[in-house]
Amino acid sequence: MGTILVKNAVTRKPGYLYYVDGKGNVCEAKMARGGRKKKK
Repeated sequence: MGTILVKNAVTRKPGYLYYVDGKGNVCEAKMARGGRKKKK
């Protein structure tokens, strides 16, 4: 598991996935579901 170095370093948008790439950069990718809630 990873270690948190800095809290709230990135302003997150709903519907996006954030990860660290091989070079150490924080990347943003659109999620397939788009961050919407499931229907009941």
